[in-house]
Amino acid sequence: MKIKNVLISGGAGFLGSHICNYYMANKYNVYSIDNLSTGFISNIKNFINEPNFTFVKYDIVKPLKNKVFSTKFDLIINMASPASPPQYQKLALETLQAGSTGTMNLLELAMRDNARFFHASTSEVYGEPEVHPQPEFYKGNVNSYGPRSMYDEAKRYAEALIYVYHYKYQVNTTIARFFNTYGPNMDANDGRVVSNFIVQALKGIDITIYGDGSQTRSFCYVDDLVKGIVALINSKESGPINLGNPSEFTIKQLAEKVIKLTRSKSKIIYKPLPADDPTQRKPVITLAKSKLNWKPVISLDDGLIRTIDYFSTIINTQ
Repeated sequence: MKIKNVLISGGAGFLGSHICNYYMANKYNVYSIDNLSTGFISNIKNFINEPNFTFVKYDIVKPLKNKVFSTKFDLIINMASPASPPQYQKLALETLQAGSTGTMNLLELAMRDNARFFHASTSEVYGEPEVHPQPEFYKGNVNSYGPRSMYDEAKRYAEALIYVYHYKYQVNTTIARFFNTYGPNMDANDGRVVSNFIVQALKGIDITIYGDGSQTRSFCYVDDLVKGIVALINSKESGPINLGNPSEFTIKQLAEKVIKLTRSKSKIIYKPLPADDPTQRKPVITLAKSKLNWKPVISLDDGLIRTIDYFSTIINTQ
């Protein structure tokens, strides 16, 4: 199938804007929709006046009746959802609706157009894992009634919806589960650990670790992730498939790296670990390697340097 028209929901967000960048660079007709609850026009400012780029401020939870949806799409990429704890806890109902009604609306659109449908899921579907590292067949250990449940369960419900549309209605769907992506276009105030640490270090204020810092994450630079997303979209795989960097670091190690790379005089301080915050995260990427011929190649140090450069520019212009 030759892809011409691409619809990207959440296209002004951190990851969505990088997906827009890829398809714009490769001369597709890109239609970006975003309600701007967590996205920013500044992330896509370079495309706004391009003839093959259309941006519409729109919430996918609403019926898709804007004229942009009269376009026949070849590919629909669903990146729409708050993604950091402060965001999705503030926008709790909106997060649940994006995962349920919003995802269904886009699946209906994909069914109408016989389009390829890609959904951004998350390692949070594994919850507080009792299996480490986490393969795709692990069913998870998720608290359905707690301070993170609106995000975790929205993503799990979305996967269940996609399963039904794929197997009952033969919609051409695929799912990737992301593990802690970072890079330029992150919101400095969204509460994610990489952006938090870098901004604190650049400003010379205390770096805040929640818990004792022994909890682990696997950080994937955004350029690597985009290559994985495109490889999955261009494959015949339906997923879910883990996309992440299997190099595992403690949160304390991350903080120390950021301090070293920024040459900051910030000190590390510790605060209580929030409820249901996972203590381990590491993807098994055997499927991505074998099915997509994909693996991340950018080291944490290299990715942090690029991200620090981005935030240095942002902070200096504020």
